[in-house]
Amino acid sequence: MKKLLLSSIAFVFLLTSCGSKQKGELTGVQGKKWYPEKPYGMELIPRGSFIMGKSEEDQAKLLNAPTKTVTVRSFYMDDTEITNSEYRQFVEWVKDSIVRTKLAILADELGIGPEEGGIGDFAFKDADTTRASVYDKYMLDNYSGMGETGYEGRALSKDEGLVWDTSDYPDEYYTEIMDSIYLSEEESYNGQRTIDVKKLKYKYSWMDIEAAARASIKGNSSRKDFIRTEEVEIYPDTTVWIRDFSYSYNEPMHNDYFWHDAYSEYPVVGISWQQAKAFCNWRTKFKNDDNKSRGRQFVNQFRLPTEAEWEYAARGGIEGGTYPWGGPYVISDTGCFMANFKPQRGDYAADAALYTVEAKSYEPNDFNMYNMAGNVSEWTNSSYDPSAYDYVSTMNPNGGDQSNTRKVIRGGSWKDVAYFLQVSTRDYEYADSARSYIGFRTVQDYMGEEDSTQ
Repeated sequence: MKKLLLSSIAFVFLLTSCGSKQKGELTGVQGKKWYPEKPYGMELIPRGSFIMGKSEEDQAKLLNAPTKTVTVRSFYMDDTEITNSEYRQFVEWVKDSIVRTKLAILADELGIGPEEGGIGDFAFKDADTTRASVYDKYMLDNYSGMGETGYEGRALSKDEGLVWDTSDYPDEYYTEIMDSIYLSEEESYNGQRTIDVKKLKYKYSWMDIEAAARASIKGNSSRKDFIRTEEVEIYPDTTVWIRDFSYSYNEPMHNDYFWHDAYSEYPVVGISWQQAKAFCNWRTKFKNDDNKSRGRQFVNQFRLPTEAEWEYAARGGIEGGTYPWGGPYVISDTGCFMANFKPQRGDYAADAALYTVEAKSYEPNDFNMYNMAGNVSEWTNSSYDPSAYDYVSTMNPNGGDQSNTRKVIRGGSWKDVAYFLQVSTRDYEYADSARSYIGFRTVQDYMGEEDSTQ
């Protein structure tokens, strides 16, 4: 019996050896064929070097941007600021996840399954796990934003669409859950049911790679020491339209700007730096969830641009340009303003816009980037230090001090004078602050172009 077993093993080994395509050569591990793609709504910013900082007189005498030649790697960048419509997609996803999680938990507590209908249609999908891998069972999608629930790792049912019309609620249990996400009757008026936006939280984890890499030199730390967990209220602060301006009537913007379809293609504002970071994490997850369902490789993360990347993209390849369009003037040859800003004291509308304009307004720069000057200032990933240019690297420079809560904003906005629109002008805001004139756009590292022959 033993001889027969050994003969079988030898025969299998012989077959595998004869069938090997490697023929004893070092051919490398053969992974899946990778087909990169250009991210939707983004433009490729090719790698290059440029003179970062103010090449002309520092009119504000801040002395915070001395000229320095730096090089940045290639990356993709949103051709516009993130719009209200795009950010609403994030909000709707979080709201949907929270409601489905609440429904599934109550159905589980009541012992109601899909066969009983009603709230049972939203019960956890634990019945059929035969086709799920061990990893899938461990990493089941449950970004509820509800904190620890005790139900982590159980799959939500997404087969049934959520019912929002009160007259169509399937049963009293469904009604109970839906009522829990709205403001109480005492906090409502005019008969309107309003979502309690403070319950719209997104929870995610990330790893502080830079801190982990530096700590590895000492060799006395564990990987788990550098995994950070964030839980962020993600709804924009619409009160910024009133709080940012004393003795000013901006209530219509507070009431309508974020949610109304009239403003869908306008840049989202009232977003803190933390909220912008949460959006980047969600956008990465949203894309990779789809890639996973298609059996495709994951994409690398979407993120906020570094200060150097932002300035390089804003310059559009024009050396020494004052503005994204190059020249030192904010008015074109035909007498039109080149961006949305405050041209004169008290005159916000001289450029044909009082507040923000649609994200694809005015002419793009030579990298096809819209509104890199004016409209809204934009968050970057870099922390603000007046002397940062003196010590940051000349290769992909980034002042990313996690303990520094002052974050660089760039580009100037609809309420700023022309100085803040210059590509080299630096400004900052605190990471937990939200303003009616600050938005953001995202970037993604470049990993090669798609093979057009495939």
